[in-house]
Amino acid sequence: MPLWERTKRFRIYSPVLIPGPVQTRAYIAARLSGLRDRRSLPDDVDAAVQVRVEKQRVIHEGDHRFAIVLEESVLRYPVGGTETMAGQLGHLLVVSTLPSVSLGVVPLGADRSAMWPVEGFWMFDDEQVNVELVSGHLTLTQPREIAMYADVFAQLAEQAVYGAAARSLLTTSIRALDA
Repeated sequence: MPLWERTKRFRIYSPVLIPGPVQTRAYIAARLSGLRDRRSLPDDVDAAVQVRVEKQRVIHEGDHRFAIVLEESVLRYPVGGTETMAGQLGHLLVVSTLPSVSLGVVPLGADRSAMWPVEGFWMFDDEQVNVELVSGHLTLTQPREIAMYADVFAQLAEQAVYGAAARSLLTTSIRALDA
């Protein structure tokens, strides 16, 4: 929590999941339940969900800014069933209008000629980058490495659509849940 509280500028790229700060309680529970089952962990999902929900307060407090870039495919990956996904996508529509949140979606048709596969990552100001791995997080603090991730984030952000165009992709994904 101290890292979240002191970070002013969050940059988050997610190629697979809705990132934590903008997840609904049901989405968090579905993700953590799956992780618990896959890793045969003790059942502390309810407590872990509560901790994650409490961390989300930084979106609404202070002068924190969240620049979030998602791949369009993230909007289509079913997590927790139709009702959970509909609620999650609806929540994204709401949080995308907050002054503290910039939500970009990289359309499926974006030209990837100059890009290589990129893992999900979180940037905390220019202090630290956390890279999401199967087994945990890799924490990077070397300025040269942080600069590389900042450059990649900027390239991905340029490919993303925002505002009405992003909301259109969200609503299309919601409608596709009924198909």
